[in-house]
Amino acid sequence: MTDQQLAQDVLDGMRDIVDFPINGVVFKDFTPILLDAALRDRIVADTVQRQRGRVDVVAGIEARGFIIGAMIAHELGVGFVPVRKEGKLPSAVHSLSYALEYGTATLEIHQDAVSNGERVLVVDDVLATGGTLAATCQLVEQCGASVAAIELVLEIGELKGRDKLSGYDVHSLTII
Repeated sequence: MTDQQLAQDVLDGMRDIVDFPINGVVFKDFTPILLDAALRDRIVADTVQRQRGRVDVVAGIEARGFIIGAMIAHELGVGFVPVRKEGKLPSAVHSLSYALEYGTATLEIHQDAVSNGERVLVVDDVLATGGTLAATCQLVEQCGASVAAIELVLEIGELKGRDKLSGYDVHSLTII
């Protein structure tokens, strides 16, 4: 199976939700891929093959990054760290607010989630404007760890989110 075939299967597996979460936004829905066990497993295997031995922990971004990130962490045999929306974590946190394409948001990570020098793989489903991923990388670095790589299922190229991630190793299975 080629990378091109996997990319096409990902595109075929996602669905567009028009005007979600607000009018004018076309939301790329990843959840149908979760129902397709074979496709989901191919996505995880693709990432694991690329990242094995390069990372100490996986950080998944709420909410779909939790799902795929936890699966990747399991296959890599490393720990998993949730990066959550404001007010969802019970212990001391690092917190960062940032701009979205349709508003603002705040992300948090436990202050003790990763250790100095750990190599962190950041995982999410879609790269749009890059604010969420850039904030996550900053949070990981506030903990003293480094971002080894960023893995995404889909990148919306016209939104230029990758521009906010310069200096990071970013891999997207498919770019539209």
